[in-house]
Amino acid sequence: MHPHIEALFDDAESRYLKPEELNILSQYVESLPARLSAYRTLRDCELTVMQQVADQLQVELAQEKIEHLERALKNALLTLRYCAMGMLLNDESFVQERLMGWFSGTMRFYNSKAINTVLYRLLNQHLREVLGPQPMQVLTPYLTLAQTLLYEQSAEPTSTK
Repeated sequence: MHPHIEALFDDAESRYLKPEELNILSQYVESLPARLSAYRTLRDCELTVMQQVADQLQVELAQEKIEHLERALKNALLTLRYCAMGMLLNDESFVQERLMGWFSGTMRFYNSKAINTVLYRLLNQHLREVLGPQPMQVLTPYLTLAQTLLYEQSAEPTSTK
């Protein structure tokens, strides 16, 4: 759950919510149906999207080893699931906390920036096609955050295995 919302509930025993706090809660509740719908759609179409991305990734990066592509796809799938949960919770810190340590370890061990650049371009393209504008609008901030974290970690020195 969004940290600001959690904080509101923590103060419930000592006072009523202020108008601005009620507005935060109202916005959270009002956006819940759109977030639930986007989450369900994403969950239901995940396999289709990832298969399309995998097929096209293999064509565009035919020179890459299959195991490198598979690893990048598995990481992207996990990232997408973390983004979906962050979106559902309406909590960017959830995504950031889950991905920071994982990305730093993964990016230091494997040099997959070139693969990830193509992979995330394809993923965003196929998600837009399958999800449509409304769910994509709700998911985009979390995907953008994940990609930013990924590329920040990719910028650090890595070793090739």
